[in-house]
Amino acid sequence: MPRPRVRPSGRSLLARPVVIGLVVLVVLAIVGVVALRTTASDTTAVRTEEVVREVPEGPGSSSTVQLDATVYLPDVPEPAPAVILAHGFGGDKSSVDGQARDLASRGLVVLAYSARGFGASTGRIGLNDPDREVADARALIDYLATRPEVRLDAPGDPRVGVAGGSYGGALALMAAGTDPRIDADAASITWNDLNQSLFPNYSAAAGSGAPTTTPAPSENGDAGVLKRGWAGIFFGAGALPAGAGGSTDAGGDTSGPSAAGQGAAAPVLDPSDPAAACGRFALNVCAAYATSAVGGQPSPETTELLRQRSPSSVAASITAPTLLVQGQRDTLFGLEQADATARQIADAGGSVQVRWFDGGHDAGGTGPVADAAVADFLVDHLTGDPHPADPSFAYTLAGDPTDQGDRARDLVAARYPGLSGEADTERTEFALTSATGTPTQIIARPPGASPSAVSSFPGVGSLSGLPGGASDALGPLLAGDLPGQTASFVSEPLERSYTVTGSTTLDVTVGPTTAESGTVLFAKLYDVSDDGRRTLPSGLVSAVRVAPSATPTTVTVSLPAITHQIAAGHRIEVAFATTDQNYAVPLEPAAISVALTDGRVALPTVPAENTTSSFPVVPVVGITALAALVAALAVAATVRARRRTAADVDPALTDVPLVITDLAKNYANGFRAVDGVSFRVETGQVLGLLGPNGAGKTTTLRMLMGLITPSAGSIRVFGHAVTPGAPVLSRLGSFVEGSGFLPHLSGRDNLELYWRATGRPLADAHLEEALDIADLGRSVDRKVKSYSQGMRQRLAIAQAMLGLPDLMVLDEPTNGLDPPQIRTMRDVLIRYARTGRTVLVSSHLLAEVEQTCTHVVVMNKGVVVSAGTVEDLIGASGPVEFRVDRPADAAEVLRRLDGVGEVVVDEDTGAVKAQLGATDPAVAIRTLVTGGIAVSSASRSTRLEDVFLELVHDDTASGDRPEPTTTSGARA
Repeated sequence: MPRPRVRPSGRSLLARPVVIGLVVLVVLAIVGVVALRTTASDTTAVRTEEVVREVPEGPGSSSTVQLDATVYLPDVPEPAPAVILAHGFGGDKSSVDGQARDLASRGLVVLAYSARGFGASTGRIGLNDPDREVADARALIDYLATRPEVRLDAPGDPRVGVAGGSYGGALALMAAGTDPRIDADAASITWNDLNQSLFPNYSAAAGSGAPTTTPAPSENGDAGVLKRGWAGIFFGAGALPAGAGGSTDAGGDTSGPSAAGQGAAAPVLDPSDPAAACGRFALNVCAAYATSAVGGQPSPETTELLRQRSPSSVAASITAPTLLVQGQRDTLFGLEQADATARQIADAGGSVQVRWFDGGHDAGGTGPVADAAVADFLVDHLTGDPHPADPSFAYTLAGDPTDQGDRARDLVAARYPGLSGEADTERTEFALTSATGTPTQIIARPPGASPSAVSSFPGVGSLSGLPGGASDALGPLLAGDLPGQTASFVSEPLERSYTVTGSTTLDVTVGPTTAESGTVLFAKLYDVSDDGRRTLPSGLVSAVRVAPSATPTTVTVSLPAITHQIAAGHRIEVAFATTDQNYAVPLEPAAISVALTDGRVALPTVPAENTTSSFPVVPVVGITALAALVAALAVAATVRARRRTAADVDPALTDVPLVITDLAKNYANGFRAVDGVSFRVETGQVLGLLGPNGAGKTTTLRMLMGLITPSAGSIRVFGHAVTPGAPVLSRLGSFVEGSGFLPHLSGRDNLELYWRATGRPLADAHLEEALDIADLGRSVDRKVKSYSQGMRQRLAIAQAMLGLPDLMVLDEPTNGLDPPQIRTMRDVLIRYARTGRTVLVSSHLLAEVEQTCTHVVVMNKGVVVSAGTVEDLIGASGPVEFRVDRPADAAEVLRRLDGVGEVVVDEDTGAVKAQLGATDPAVAIRTLVTGGIAVSSASRSTRLEDVFLELVHDDTASGDRPEPTTTSGARA
């Protein structure tokens, strides 16, 4: 029943605009969080088929339930792996349409369906009843095994994964724990134990199933604290009468019933029907909620019902590789829920990957980051050979929401520390002192527990990060911890910034507590800025129920699991409040004493590496101003330099892709890697830069890309002088000395991340054209760390072609490619140049250069030794082959000509090969005919390799600098 409210004298508790704001927030929470929807991607090749599957209503029942489903079929020639895709609470199959289409576009057959009691499916909501909802998933796997589009591992055993978020995530885990046919499962923002989720601080001793090392369980008492706010939303979303048409989706729209029951009218409620107040819920679920909502604590029957509907009951039986994606902004299912599931799976010998992201039920549900992680995981484990889940641990360190310059950073650790105890977690102790100056603080719980503190709103989370104006507008709703109701313990200002990753415990002495129900406290970890602003990370609170005791009781309290960076100069505050608007709190007035047992808190951090660019934080406060001044001067100098570079343009060369003049590079040890190199590249050319190892090719290319600064000379691209960071470099695409791909991301994600770093619209990247060139197929959606060298090389070529640059520079692009791939690459470069663009390629495969390039520049020991067209370079050197009737006589005639070098007769073919040198072949032919020798043909049999070896061999052996030569048409 509703609890009484006490209105403080002298002012209204809630102004009308604030009430309206609260209503809006609750509506957003219901329609925007509980039901999870993914934006549809461009998947025009995906076909869909509507199906209705009949399943038994329950064990031994003769009645059936109809499940409304859609099958998404990829455009692939052979049977493909399949995925069962489950939706969030309050949604239906349409809620996951975008995610289903994305998975199908990656080559997977997807079956998305509306669970019992949702959308157009019949039946009642059983909260993932093992005998009903979980059995439904197994029946759908049976159905998939009959479809010809689905790959089978054995008769009746399809290659199948199962995935879902929130309500659907728990279904995925429970299905994987009861059906060994499942080959991969991915669960997002879901629960481990509904007892712990809805009644946090529920005792492990009372049967929660969570390990004692997990932050989730309480070590004190056997009753949790009901999340009244979330429970009301969670159960309210299913309170519509059974059979009522439509479902509320993530966008807030009400959609009519689909295939399984179109046109069904909402039934008229019968007050005499005990199910009338239960809406679409099963009667036992309805009764469990009713008793808990009234009393604020679960009955033994409710505890057992929730245990049966929790992944914790079957986690030890999950053998398929598992991905757990949990939101860092989630006051419904916190990080500790995924932690408990991960520990249970790992302790039983299973493989599991854990990923935290900056989202959750308080931040729009899953979203593209979580959905992409799920898709990558399913494709990796369903299309490849069986292998364990990646043990690495990724999480997001969110920026300050009031500071747009402080952006989120993605970090990755080698493994999830929850799987190996405390070995990968570092803890730093901070001393805390009482805010009142006395070790023990006395705080009160007012009659009716009103007014109550407001830490967060369900579905919205913490509002403490809103700008001051917004906070002021919401007035009393953001009162936070109320005076007289909160015990506070604070640290000294931090000497350096500190990143909290995970949860910690501390001992608190409370009491005595004589009330029959004990007492309830709400523990919070605040970040307090130097101006006194208090930030409660993600609005997370730990509820603690302390059992009745006539003497003070020391209890161990788990603070919320968070990821949060506390800046240097800020303070850490641990607070204990007697009330919270979102929880069921005892209504009797009470005075409670609170003291920290040892006055210290040990906060965890997980050593990890950044996977997105960020600037290091300088930990020494005293040099901040100096650092800022230096940074400002550096920025100003860079801007001026770039302006000078942008202004340094030769108007006569604005249409010429590349002109290099007298380029040189000296190193500190005196070595001169490049010495006076000059050449020119025209539009439409494919120019090969050749030379043995140490010739200076890569150094030249790195100077061209602005990666290193020349010691002398100039480089102009389309007339603009090239220096590091020059704006004209945006017209270049390059692959020089490796690509630097992030191994834990897919190929597609790497390309998109690279392009976003340019600041240009994604549409300008021509991503699909680049992917067609790379020809990676479905592998482009796999993690790069699984790529072969050839696949990495092709992905690098695609990266170089993003944006279709006017000049593309490639250093050894065919390394790691097999012959068919090399041929494909050759065709790609030729076609690319024919579009009016230019390609500069360095390669050791001279036969490929000969077939691909129109022009070549040969370098040796830092200088250009020859330059020109491939045709002229080959034609200016090498032997001429003569087909004659008297080979021996012909050889003697040719040897008598001035300037002719070696003459050889091929005994097998009878042909004569002669090094004519400067002698014109026409003169040689005329001399042979005059001597009575019949000549049937004369041709050069020279290969580029022959010319190359002739140019560099003698000079390489002697160590002398070669003299440059040119052929007709050369632009050296």
